[in-house]
Amino acid sequence: MKKRLYYLAVGMLVFLISYSIGAKINIEKEQSSLIKEQFETKIKGINEFGIFQNNVLIALSMFIPGIGVGIGIFSGFGTGLVFNAMALENTALQNISPLAILITPFGIMEIFSYGLAISRSGMLIYDLFKKKSWKLLLKPTIIEIVIVVSILIVAAFIEWNLIKQIIEIPK
Repeated sequence: MKKRLYYLAVGMLVFLISYSIGAKINIEKEQSSLIKEQFETKIKGINEFGIFQNNVLIALSMFIPGIGVGIGIFSGFGTGLVFNAMALENTALQNISPLAILITPFGIMEIFSYGLAISRSGMLIYDLFKKKSWKLLLKPTIIEIVIVVSILIVAAFIEWNLIKQIIEIPK
């Protein structure tokens, strides 16, 4: 159990470092405008189910042995890049730490979920190279997938309710 918590912490750290790099990398104004436009197009008309679908698809792909770690790094970097672009366009965000968005209830839940998925991906590839049986790896992986899906559905509802409080949603 102690070893599993260590891997979980490493998975969460991998995501946070990737996010931080994306949030701090220098991007040009034109690049930030394009990133912001793409993000706004993607979230147009989204609701709690869309948030859940987006997050769960990303998280489930992070469970792929080995490849999931790369997906987690890419996802963290991309999320940080979106914050970066938004901060360049919105002066109110320029004085806020990029990590502040992650200390919200839904942010913590998402970081935990992504860390769990990333760490399981790394553990799976390691165990498969050690020739461990898929049968031994299947049960803990399925349990963790159920945990991640459950957490992300709750996180999506929390995130959506926060969004509705911050911006006026047309009916």
